Amino acid sequence: MKVPILAAASGLAFSSFLIVSPVFAQGERVDANGMPTTHSTPEEQAQTAQINQQAAAAAQATDSQTSANNAQYQAQQQQYQQQQQQYQDQLARNQAQQENYRDRTAAYEGLRARLAAERAAYHRGLWPDRDRWVILERGDTLVGERVQLLSGNRVGTVIDIAHASGGAVEALLVRLDSDKVVWIDSGDIRYNRADGVLMTNLDASDLHHMADERL
Repeated sequence: MKVPILAAASGLAFSSFLIVSPVFAQGERVDANGMPTTHSTPEEQAQTAQINQQAAAAAQATDSQTSANNAQYQAQQQQYQQQQQQYQDQLARNQAQQENYRDRTAAYEGLRARLAAERAAYHRGLWPDRDRWVILERGDTLVGERVQLLSGNRVGTVIDIAHASGGAVEALLVRLDSDKVVWIDSGDIRYNRADGVLMTNLDASDLHHMADERL
């Protein structure tokens, strides 16, 4: 009767082993001893490293693009500010030129109104060769042109122009060879465009007397 008892005991021990031994799910990661583990395999580690590298590269590319966009924006802002400053400077120059022009024209108008009767009494010679010497027009570029008398003698050089509201030439400011300056009405000037020479029918003595006139 000992054999059945031993057999029964062996069966009980085997059953106990089956009960105590853990049951692993299919595909569960285990170590070399057959125990569960959370360690990644070399393949998984390589994949994880590759994913991390890709994420870092994407982040670096994003940062680089952001930096490039910021630099481009700053450059555009700087260029815009420079253009604005240039515009403001040009506007200020134009305003100054307009004010200077108005001042010159007002000075000429005041002088002409005050001395019109006296200037009307000046001696004026006859114009020679009317086809060659013509009346001034608004498009004529006259600053720097020389001015001569009917005799052909040079008397001075144009340094400024006064225009009417419509743009027509009203008078020329001439620096005489004596270094005095005088306004000459456009009616007392003729222009030879071919030679770039202006002629006045006023006498030299009258021009010097006019140069001494003051408002």
